Amino acid sequence: MSNAAIVDHNVPPGEPPHIHHMDSVTAYGAAKLGMWLFLATEILLFAVMFCSFAVMRYYHLAEFHAASHHLNVKAGALNTVILLFSSYTAAVAVTKAQKGDNKGVVRNFGISLICGLLFLVVKTAEYTDKAHHGMFPFVWNSNFYEYKNFLGLYFCMTALHALHVIIGMFVMYWYGIRPAMNNRFSGKYFTPVELGALYWHLVDLIWIYLFPLLYLVG
Repeated sequence: MSNAAIVDHNVPPGEPPHIHHMDSVTAYGAAKLGMWLFLATEILLFAVMFCSFAVMRYYHLAEFHAASHHLNVKAGALNTVILLFSSYTAAVAVTKAQKGDNKGVVRNFGISLICGLLFLVVKTAEYTDKAHHGMFPFVWNSNFYEYKNFLGLYFCMTALHALHVIIGMFVMYWYGIRPAMNNRFSGKYFTPVELGALYWHLVDLIWIYLFPLLYLVG
């Protein structure tokens, strides 16, 4: 018997083919390896920013120390709790998919998606507050220029992370919630849910580094 997964192409137009099982170790392993390689490139991207932050902090220690006290630590801590909880529900979604509980996938990925939305709302409130105090890019006044090195890195790193949150929300809906609503997942086919959860865990992990680096180290 071939190790290749059996694919049913008799599906409605616009729908991806149904994979009845993932007996192929090669196919499943390739999907996992591809995701891990992609996550590695994401880690390298943020690693460059972390190193830039460390170098700039070394040369502008007084500025970074003072500027960090203008951040809302409570808002940052709240977002940390939100993402940690969303990472838990994403992990539960994988377990539900492996058991063929499609409603459980919808429910838990849905909670993670809502948590992602709450994270963005809190972050938007922080950005709005910075703009109100003249500490937002393109708001040309002395408040921004006084802390331009710190704020430039802060907005660059947090905005890029927020973009990854948005992408993660799309991935969870399109490749997790949407197929689960059509009862697509089973004990033999749950790869999209697992890979989507892996991406979301990375988003959570990056924030765990960003929060103390930006809000607490100063």
